[in-house]
Amino acid sequence: MAEVMGKSFVDEVSLLLEQVQQERALDLLQEEQARMRVSVQILSERHAAGERIYGVTQGFGPLVTYEASSSGHEQGMNLLAHLGTSQGPALSPDVTRLLFWLRLQGLRRGYSAVEPAIWRRLAEAWNRGFVPVVCREGTVSASGDLQPLAQAALALAGVGEAWHLSEGGAWERVPAARKLEVLGLPRMEWGAREALAFVNGTTASLAATCFNHQALLRMARALAAITGRMARLLGANPEAYHPHLSAVRGQEGQRLAAAWIREECAGLKERAQGRPLQEPYSLRCAPQVIGAVLGELRLHGEVLAAEARGCTDNPVVVDGQVLHGGNFHAMPVALASDMYGLCVQQLAFLAERQLAVLLTPETNGGLPPMLTPRPGAFSGLAGVQVSATSFVARIRQLVYPASLTALPTNLYNQDHVPMALNGANAVHDALEFGGWVLGSLALAVNQFSHLVGGRAQEGEGPLWAELHERFPPLSTDRPFAPEVREAAALVERWAAEALSSSAGRSEWESASA
Repeated sequence: MAEVMGKSFVDEVSLLLEQVQQERALDLLQEEQARMRVSVQILSERHAAGERIYGVTQGFGPLVTYEASSSGHEQGMNLLAHLGTSQGPALSPDVTRLLFWLRLQGLRRGYSAVEPAIWRRLAEAWNRGFVPVVCREGTVSASGDLQPLAQAALALAGVGEAWHLSEGGAWERVPAARKLEVLGLPRMEWGAREALAFVNGTTASLAATCFNHQALLRMARALAAITGRMARLLGANPEAYHPHLSAVRGQEGQRLAAAWIREECAGLKERAQGRPLQEPYSLRCAPQVIGAVLGELRLHGEVLAAEARGCTDNPVVVDGQVLHGGNFHAMPVALASDMYGLCVQQLAFLAERQLAVLLTPETNGGLPPMLTPRPGAFSGLAGVQVSATSFVARIRQLVYPASLTALPTNLYNQDHVPMALNGANAVHDALEFGGWVLGSLALAVNQFSHLVGGRAQEGEGPLWAELHERFPPLSTDRPFAPEVREAAALVERWAAEALSSSAGRSEWESASA
């Protein structure tokens, strides 16, 4: 958990995900039950008084001008059925479990007029480990993430698929009805109000974006470490990472990034003979670039945490009124995803440029081009560099802001849409490409350390020792694809451990001290 940046920033997204991981059994507090019952009573009174209420007396979406079915169950199941149009790959079980948890949190706040008994049935499914299979494509995230949430709701009714964790630890897709039976759970019978309350929410895009947030933080942490190691091996001017330099600018993210870089080049007191006073920007300005990403994580992490605490339903019952509005519009989540996509590109581009510094004799201290032991006979990391360039280009294709692709739909009822889950899906894919770029850079740093020999082992941390052991020096050309993937996984795992360790927490706390 990355707990504090400076002395005032708590990474609320990491705290939220830790809470979900540690949650064992959800239940309602007495005051929550009371609030839920009050909202149910108010809605019933307004209904009895003849007021028009969206989804209860009236149809859905642009059909709000038409009367709803007199059967609440028929109305609820018809809502879910017509929204069962999601396609494509499934969200991961972790994302879907968070999606379910977030929906329960929104409903328990007492603004959705959902009976406590119905909430408890849903919570029991979560408590027993029921995880719907939810496809990630097909929502515009405007009336909430309607299609993926409807797919989750249908699975709870025994329609569709659910995830099953095999004895070998692999997730498998099984019929939802069978999984409910195995867990001893009845099929959910959705009424109109609870069905609408479940699907009217931003929690699919929010869940996906929260996991992207953590992955982006790991990427930033890993790149800071690789930058520090690279600076140490090159003998780069350490002034670029001096705490006073960051202090006079006053950007907390930069202070933290520079502190992380300094951890890996602690023994570097001055630039090596022959190194320039000012390194290329990919080295010299790394604290500024990585720090800017940390700043965006701070800013948008607060937005995501607020969304997780809020009610994104429609209508909502509050202060004795049934209010019709647009709390389900996922623009806060969409803009966070759009910015995270740009951040992935910046980190990957920085890493790709650092890779170029290591492979070029004019900037790597005169080592062979492509760090090959025999230029001409062998090509070294030439293929690795070309693929890394391709990965950055693919990231740029993926992270065009999804909110800029909005199209009116739903008979112009949804004439402004955020495309939040589309954005989160693209960022998820971009993060994989970004990981491969960092894996490529880590292999280059490792090969560089093999070539320079003894001085590379001075102050070598566990990450570099493991890389050194796993990936031997080049004696001939070899296919690097599996090594890039393995190195990417290794540095991400190291970053996760660094962020969750006590040392990682104290660094966040003390970076600006």
